[in-house]
Amino acid sequence: MTKERFIQSLREAVTDFAPAISCADGSWAVKGFIDIHKTIYTISTDTKIVSKILELYIFPKILDFANRNELEIELTKEQNFYPDITFKDKKGNLFAVDLKSSYRKTETHINGMTLGAFTGYFRDRKSLKNITHPYEEYKAHIVLGIIYTPVEGIDERQTYALEQLEDIISVVKDFEFFVQEKWKIAADRPGSGNTKNIGSISNIEDLKNGNGPFASLGEAVFDDYWTHYLTKDMAKAAELAEPYYSNLSEYKRFKSIS
Repeated sequence: MTKERFIQSLREAVTDFAPAISCADGSWAVKGFIDIHKTIYTISTDTKIVSKILELYIFPKILDFANRNELEIELTKEQNFYPDITFKDKKGNLFAVDLKSSYRKTETHINGMTLGAFTGYFRDRKSLKNITHPYEEYKAHIVLGIIYTPVEGIDERQTYALEQLEDIISVVKDFEFFVQEKWKIAADRPGSGNTKNIGSISNIEDLKNGNGPFASLGEAVFDDYWTHYLTKDMAKAAELAEPYYSNLSEYKRFKSIS
């Protein structure tokens, strides 16, 4: 299976994801979690919790996609391993798919995503540290993105009886799914915090259409940019006065790219 066919097949599959996990009004079909006493507890609005439940909830759809396309699935060995899912076709071709979710900050922009490390296995592409297979063995590195809107005013302390199920307000709503190669939606800056992760663009239409700053430059430029990108601490450890560049404009000057 070619990279293009895999991506197209996955895009076709995710068109069914949003309706499958939503109520008629667009709210999340997941209302909470239930104990043996049939008490339902409201889900926290914490993004990590929402993201994890989303991953678990759509997994049967992903498994169905794999079965229909005669693909084997290999899940990540540990929480901090890359990618979330490895797909393998009959010829042994590997496709890395990372599940990423983020909430809308405005109608046009999300809070942002992190797209994996720019050190470690990204630079040593034969390495097996924190990665299921060496980075260089994958035909493509793909993001299956989930965008949603959080619902304000949820009382996380509220509990419900089973017969009150219809009264529970979902913590998120209005899902959109997209499938893009990582390099097409990568930003030229790290993700949030001090982690050495690649950041994403935040415009929703650009995410869906793969219109990141590297899209017109090509994957080779993306790879080179992030392979040699240094944080200030990394530059200091390398005994450099400062990083070679800190954004794409500076990189172009550094590389003499017009």
